[in-house]
Amino acid sequence: MKSINNNAPVKCSKTILVNAGAEEVWQVLTAINDWHAWQTEISDPRLEGAIQEKTSFKWQTGGVTIRSVLHTVVPFQYFGWTGKTFGLFAIHNWTLKEADGITEVRVDESMEGFLASVFKKSFNTNLEKGMRTWLELLKARCEK
Repeated sequence: MKSINNNAPVKCSKTILVNAGAEEVWQVLTAINDWHAWQTEISDPRLEGAIQEKTSFKWQTGGVTIRSVLHTVVPFQYFGWTGKTFGLFAIHNWTLKEADGITEVRVDESMEGFLASVFKKSFNTNLEKGMRTWLELLKARCEK
């Protein structure tokens, strides 16, 4: 898996326990075209191929279009992509670890570029809030 940039001005890691198996969490997480059905901060997601490394997709969050490319696809374990928009570059990774039907879901992201450096404090605050929301919505969707 491509590591996040630990020297980036903006970075965050969060974890949540989901009362569902890793296969179920994986199915929800990798159905990119359906993200908008449960992830309220995302609109117009469009996967441009199969769920495999080097496949690109576009999506919108906060009114901004992000162009992403999958860098890691290991079913039921690791899922990651890079993303670019307006001079920002992000690395976003998901890690799934199942034990006894409960899946620990970890998300890590780093963001760099001019805007990330200039607005470091607000970007870090917003990234942490966004990751917490994403995990809570994923948990709710998988536990339905």
